[in-house]
Amino acid sequence: MLRRVFLGASASVPLLAVADPASAADPARTADPAHLADPALASTAFDGSTVRNMARQLAVQPYKGPASDLPAAFKNLDFDAYRDIRFNTDRALWRGHGGKFITQFFHRGYIYPDRVDIFEVADGHATPVKYSPDLFNFGKNAPATTDLGFAGFRVQYPFNRPDYLDEVCVFLGASYFRSVAKGQGYGISARGLAIRTADSGGEEFPVFRSFWLERPAPGADLMVIHALLDSPSAVAAFRFTVRPGADTVFDAETAIYPRTDITQAGLAPLTSMFLFDVNDHTRFDDWRAAVHDSNGLQLRTGHDEALWRPLTNPRDLQISSFEDTSPRGFGLVQRERAFAGYQDLEARYEKRPSLWVEPIGDWGQGVVELVEIPSDREVNDNMVAFWRPHDPLRAKGEHLLNYRLHWCWAPPGEVTLSQVTQTRTGKSWDQKHRQFVIDFVGDAVKALKAETQPTLDVGSDKGKILNAVAQPNPDISGWRISIELDPQDNKVVELHARLMNGDQPLTETWVYRWTEG
Repeated sequence: MLRRVFLGASASVPLLAVADPASAADPARTADPAHLADPALASTAFDGSTVRNMARQLAVQPYKGPASDLPAAFKNLDFDAYRDIRFNTDRALWRGHGGKFITQFFHRGYIYPDRVDIFEVADGHATPVKYSPDLFNFGKNAPATTDLGFAGFRVQYPFNRPDYLDEVCVFLGASYFRSVAKGQGYGISARGLAIRTADSGGEEFPVFRSFWLERPAPGADLMVIHALLDSPSAVAAFRFTVRPGADTVFDAETAIYPRTDITQAGLAPLTSMFLFDVNDHTRFDDWRAAVHDSNGLQLRTGHDEALWRPLTNPRDLQISSFEDTSPRGFGLVQRERAFAGYQDLEARYEKRPSLWVEPIGDWGQGVVELVEIPSDREVNDNMVAFWRPHDPLRAKGEHLLNYRLHWCWAPPGEVTLSQVTQTRTGKSWDQKHRQFVIDFVGDAVKALKAETQPTLDVGSDKGKILNAVAQPNPDISGWRISIELDPQDNKVVELHARLMNGDQPLTETWVYRWTEG
């Protein structure tokens, strides 16, 4: 995915659209909303099992790709022309119903040619959302003259100010979707399902084919979205319960029905961008201190070990796998929250969401997999993380998975161990080895005095660790570990470091992959 294009397309109308309290209270003052059904569009019964039953039935049928019926005039739009197509905000779904949520739609075109069917669910029935060209302002483009349909949608809700409708989430492109917490801007994305990510034979990108949007009750602070996903290898049903707030939470209930055995399934996949940081800056002549939506993979294992793996932008694609049983959580996290860490007034990377996956139930054995893809531009999402189960997803089976997505400033849960705030690396003073400097902050190390000597737990799978030192860092009320690595002709070395009090950890475990060059 071209990340900046994705962001730009979703910004085809302002993120903050002024709500009209008068029109919201009085439907007579509002233009006909987009969801008013044509008499020819029949409603059908809908309940919690409808989409799952559809997915189960579709999975036994041969795969048929999305229709390629988009006229060339829209298929060949460039970025600026596509962005010129704007939804008429006064035609939003649920505008005038007195609730807190409204929904707007994206037109097909540019890199979003696939049509998605969208339905409104109310009173136990699903009614198709009717496409009409007058729902859009086409700008300098010639308006559509036929039913071209929608490419996706956005949801708005006033969670920053009562007189503004903030954009809460957007579903647009393949099975990608994004959200924000209060006060944040878009960054990291989630996906419905990843298949064969980083495989030499090519990745398969499932797509959301249909959505069912349950009409929120007046005054409700949650919204339910159902989705049907399809691909050559699998069909899946999703039910998302969306709760905007200081942390925006998606409760995800998933049922996957493979058409074929899937040995490389990525469940609860996350996609982000990392270009450079202070630990990985040598290849970029850039005035900014750092450029990334996420700067680390954070894990809480089934054995309750806390891990932090700083992200890197490698010269060659690399995959890291963290074996686990019933993980307690993982996510791609943005820890640097100071503007001074980036100095970018436009991108405001310090306000990008962290995205944390909280498994619900027993996920069994598998690995949290991190894929780091080389990139030379910040428009590319080049970081991927997901859960890969130990056993393949077998064809003709039903595979259920529940989890909670936290779009947040920091992952939820009590923080008892001190955490890594910064990783720095460079040549050692004698120019022979690689030096790593890791800063930890938190109550567990803040109380340590200079004369205290915590146990230093450091190591590597190859090479040799030299000159390992732990010392207070008073400027951050934390502690610092400094180590040198002699690779001893190895091209890849895995390192770890943490502070201990006897056999009890004081800090999370810092893990790092050093690669030659």
